[in-house]
Amino acid sequence: MNTQGKLLLNEPMRRHTSWRVGGAADRLYIPSGLEDLQQFLRGLPPGEAVHFVGLGSNLLVRDGGVRGTVVLMRDALTELRFEGTNVYAEAGVTCAKLAKFAAREHLRGAEFLAGIPGTVGGALAMNAGCFGGETWGIVNRAFTIDRHGNVLQRSQTEMEVGYRHVALPGEEWFVAAWFQLRAGESGEAEEKIKALLAKRLATQPLNLPNAGSTFRNPAGDFAARLIEASGLKGYRIGGAQVSELHANFIVNTGDATADDIERLIAHMRDEVLQKQGVELQREVKIIGEKS
Repeated sequence: MNTQGKLLLNEPMRRHTSWRVGGAADRLYIPSGLEDLQQFLRGLPPGEAVHFVGLGSNLLVRDGGVRGTVVLMRDALTELRFEGTNVYAEAGVTCAKLAKFAAREHLRGAEFLAGIPGTVGGALAMNAGCFGGETWGIVNRAFTIDRHGNVLQRSQTEMEVGYRHVALPGEEWFVAAWFQLRAGESGEAEEKIKALLAKRLATQPLNLPNAGSTFRNPAGDFAARLIEASGLKGYRIGGAQVSELHANFIVNTGDATADDIERLIAHMRDEVLQKQGVELQREVKIIGEKS
């Protein structure tokens, strides 16, 4: 396979996840660009399992590792440009970088993305949101790549988009999108981003490895409130702990395994169901095999 990217064998996924846990991927590929990614996918065996990863937030990789190939988008697909009030961003661009880029051009609507610790690809795949904004609320159109390396243009009507959920028609992954923003006053967006980041710093455990929110907020309530009301703040299994600062965050206190984290997720869900009568839905994606 004549590709220009970087292929790593038996690559520890703890190096590529924000929880800093996870076994090795059989293969990890970092494409040199979109055309290289197309060529790489076309050269894979038909039955090969493929996983796309951005910053590795919102992701738990089990200790037994990942069979097949992981495609790492961070530092790979990073084109970012604007035309009028539209911004084009590839999947490897961080959400924070997109928010700040738009703000520098005095564009409004993308400020909330500064609070999402992931990439554009991940935000598109799960309709990520925070501080009242959602990714698909500002998407004009998106581009995906399928298992055969074909790039497809997709509108929101061609997929199922909901709260922290996006279902594509087939086996496809997001590679880019156009974001429809609106013109604002000079400095307006920057000030909003500054305020949002200050709030995030005050309310989230950013000093320890974490993957963002563990569970989706149920309708009319907050997962953090339900978890805290169940007496779980500070609860630990091994090196994994329910954050003392934000109960919907699990932190790695230094020596957590993926199994510690997965068992803690299950315990939190069970306790909230038993004590609050609400079944929380996991926001974190889990891949790989147990050791």
